[in-house]
Amino acid sequence: MKNLVVKVLAIITIVTSISSCGSDDPIAVVPPVSDVIENLQNGILNGALTESATLDSSTQYSLTGQFTVAEGASLTIPAGTRIIADAGGSEVYIAILRGAQIYINGNTSNPVIMSSASGNPGDWGGLTLCGNATTSAGVDAVAEVGDFVYGGTTDNDSSGNINYLQIVGTGAQITTESQYNGISFYAVGSGTVVNNVAVINGKDDGVEFFGGTVSVSNLYLENNDDDSIDWTEGWNGTVTNAYISHTIAGFSTVFEGDKVNGNPKFNNITAVSTVGGTALQFKLQSGGTITGLSLSGYDIDLDMKNGGATSNVVLEAGLEAVALTDPTATETIDEYFYTINGANVAPVVSKTDFPWVDSDLSFESSVLQGTISGTVTLDASVSYMLNSAYIVPSGAKLVIPAGTKITARDGGTGVYIAVLKGGQIEIDGTAANPVVISSADANPGDWGGLTICGDAPTSAGVDAVAEVGGFIYGGTTEDDDSGHVKYLVIKGTGAQINSESQYNGVSLYGVGNNTELEYIAVINGADDGVEFFGGTAAASYLYLKDNDDDSIDWTEEWNGSVTNAYITNTVPGFSTVFEGDKDNANPTFTNITAISTVGGTALQFKKTSGGTITGLNLIGYDFDLDMKDEGSLSNVIIDGVAADATLVSGETTKYTLNSGKTSTAVDISAWTWINASL
Repeated sequence: MKNLVVKVLAIITIVTSISSCGSDDPIAVVPPVSDVIENLQNGILNGALTESATLDSSTQYSLTGQFTVAEGASLTIPAGTRIIADAGGSEVYIAILRGAQIYINGNTSNPVIMSSASGNPGDWGGLTLCGNATTSAGVDAVAEVGDFVYGGTTDNDSSGNINYLQIVGTGAQITTESQYNGISFYAVGSGTVVNNVAVINGKDDGVEFFGGTVSVSNLYLENNDDDSIDWTEGWNGTVTNAYISHTIAGFSTVFEGDKVNGNPKFNNITAVSTVGGTALQFKLQSGGTITGLSLSGYDIDLDMKNGGATSNVVLEAGLEAVALTDPTATETIDEYFYTINGANVAPVVSKTDFPWVDSDLSFESSVLQGTISGTVTLDASVSYMLNSAYIVPSGAKLVIPAGTKITARDGGTGVYIAVLKGGQIEIDGTAANPVVISSADANPGDWGGLTICGDAPTSAGVDAVAEVGGFIYGGTTEDDDSGHVKYLVIKGTGAQINSESQYNGVSLYGVGNNTELEYIAVINGADDGVEFFGGTAAASYLYLKDNDDDSIDWTEEWNGSVTNAYITNTVPGFSTVFEGDKDNANPTFTNITAISTVGGTALQFKKTSGGTITGLNLIGYDFDLDMKDEGSLSNVIIDGVAADATLVSGETTKYTLNSGKTSTAVDISAWTWINASL
């Protein structure tokens, strides 16, 4: 944050005293009216204003204590006015009391600035407005800050207008339970017009609504320590066009809704974090309606804190809340965490929409997250951090040159690369300089993996919805082209979404046969190495090591091929080498070597699935073949004939192959690229 330049003023010090009145909140002792007016004339805001006044934009004002605007009075602040607050914590604030009005008349060239000199979080209280609209706290409720009285029955009450205000360094702590916010709206009515507001470096919330009906548009919230937008007491206004950013760890949330659900509306909300964290939190029965949502960089999209129904949170068509945790399980007891599939769309609000905001916020170009546009080419000389979802939408292309290394944050399901239907990826590694994408420790499940969605046929139909990310895939173009992946080493993938869904090392959804996939290593995946969901894609030269579930998995009538694959399992408890599911579209496999040092099952076919295998070499598995649902051995063709197998004693679906499993092993002695690391 750029420090504001403070002119040296000859200031008459006004001493105020604080009385308790049975509360820990600071209560102002009001100077005489004549002193308050004299203060203003000398560039000082302190005391209780009981008559209307207009500030002078040519004067830089000092906020030296508690400044309130009493019922019947108004304060007008013209464009370009600057108010510098003392770093006096909770004893320094501006409050517009019920029945009073404030008119902040900034514009895009000359916003109104309220800030402490250094702009540090918690330096001062902030701005509070109290209105006469309804709140579940009732008529004549008492605010948690300042003991201000608020709330009534006039939903169209007006506390004035706020246009182009930047407020910095707020959120002073009052008690262990109470803090000031950047702007607090206590039962403020819909007759109050609030447009173009920025709250930066707040120690507590950016804006908080305590009941009322007020709406806000064009809201910029940067690095507020607690919640960026907080509401309670049945607030039912609207926020339209908000840009929210977090670059400092330890904040609370983007949204926090509490208590009864007044169903506030949120239109066009973009929130970006470089430090993980939680995006949306709803307590008790709280909820709201959200359209135009873009989240980037958060570990948890949605937290229904007290187990409230997700139906309280109404999302636009195409977005779906998918459970991340089981609140009944011991390790995740009372955790109601969700990912919002489809939420990582291109942002509709950006920092550039707020050119009037004075901020040094920037995001490192080496941090990969969000949705790209056009063609983005990475630089192999840069060490990249994959911080969140990195989305390549339809019409866009991501180019990753040879030798590029990308460190994926250990953020679980919130960290992945996805190429959507109509998008393309070009990974241009070489044997000497492969591309490496891995978490720092390469532990299974550290992050999601690479997902590619295409327009080729799948039994799930046209525009099917993926089990991960809610991505759309599948069409009628067998030769669809999603780009190419060559010489890629990918490690530590397979983050668990829920008990039924996980990311894979590489997931191929309806990918067409014009997509080139060769020389790919997937190592230490918590789920599958490579999985095909329909499509016609062919892959060659695969190295798959210690993937916990299946090394090669397919379903939805994939009918492509795999050529020259080397698979190894050295960790107990994996699932299989192959897992084919559903109807048999007869994919082909040529030169497949699989070696286990820990037993396990090699080939598994569910339902009527099958395939044609030539050049199979299996070593060390307890079971060569598992026809999981008692499908016919004739579905599995090995070296030109139906599988020649004998049931293992005591088993009903598991077999030992009598022949066809001792072909020459794939020679990987020259595959030195598989040893590449970050």
